[in-house]
Amino acid sequence: MPTAKVAISIDQAVLQHVDRLVALQLFPNRSKAFQNVMQHHLTQLDRSRLAKECAKLHPHEEQLFAEEGFAMERSAWPEF
Repeated sequence: MPTAKVAISIDQAVLQHVDRLVALQLFPNRSKAFQNVMQHHLTQLDRSRLAKECAKLHPHEEQLFAEEGFAMERSAWPEF
């Protein structure tokens, strides 16, 4: 995947924490550490957003939609 260089400002304590993780060889370098952490955080945000949207669904209405779709498909099935 192509990468892009960016400049960021970061709290010194956070940077020291990242450097410790790199020193412990949990990440090969700062760039990989930030990439990994950002990707993980973005994935978590996406999951939480999906969960919030799913919570808006009404199970009874969804069941009715599913049964309606199934009934329509069943009528189109060939006889065996």
